[in-house]
Amino acid sequence: MAAAGSATRRVGFVGAGRMAGPSRRASSEQVGRRGAGRKVEAQHIVASAPTDRNLCHFQALGCQTTHSNQEVLQSCLLVIFATKPHILPAVVAEVAPVVTAEHILVSVAAGVSLSTLEELLPPNTRVLRVLPNLPCVVQEGAIVMARGRHVGSSETKLLQHLLEACGRCEEVPEAYVDIHTGLSGSGVAFVCAFSEALAEGAVKMGMPSSLAHRIAAQTLLGTAKMLLHEGQHPAQLRSDVCTPGGTTIYGLHALEQGGLRAATMSAVEAATCRARELSRK
Repeated sequence: MAAAGSATRRVGFVGAGRMAGPSRRASSEQVGRRGAGRKVEAQHIVASAPTDRNLCHFQALGCQTTHSNQEVLQSCLLVIFATKPHILPAVVAEVAPVVTAEHILVSVAAGVSLSTLEELLPPNTRVLRVLPNLPCVVQEGAIVMARGRHVGSSETKLLQHLLEACGRCEEVPEAYVDIHTGLSGSGVAFVCAFSEALAEGAVKMGMPSSLAHRIAAQTLLGTAKMLLHEGQHPAQLRSDVCTPGGTTIYGLHALEQGGLRAATMSAVEAATCRARELSRK
């Protein structure tokens, strides 16, 4: 498709703040790498923001920058909206006059629905929502993507190809986006709390703190890779580690007594409910 091919060559960013970071890395952090891993050349990326304060991150990579949001739409067919959620509707309404049938528009703002965006844009505009999480900054993110009513498989494949530079990207129904916030967005903090507790247990037993925290983090990393690469259910891997009367089953019993699983499930539920509440505001 012509639009997809053009969008691959030029990517625009409307908004250059913190929310732009993961998507910017997906498209531009590959610039310095050789070979097939390269996604988009820096000179083919255009970013806009009201001031130069946030644009400096793009400028440092050799990207083009502007203070005009409409100019980004006029230069690029694939445009990522990385503004704060409460100003996104106004920004979308501002650029709507220059949106064409060839544009692919992507929002990374939490809480702004596809239907809201589609209502502000010309009929049949192709819109998607993307929600990354913090580990995208080390190319190990968990990203979900939901397509609007007028988006086809070619557009989703194009976007997924770009975003996989930041980690694992899954297409989901829009109803799952808030659940992703509770599971993976907030889940980063939950995992950090568990990693900290693991390390502190080792410190209690006499291991130096810095060593304990490194080993705890590596244990989480290695376990996650085994779960992803082997495709195993966590219960199977947990069972493989346990031996009758061994150390692990004693430790698991202590975790069950402390209510770890119930507390974790409640944490994801609470974070998801809060995400839904914020989306309604």
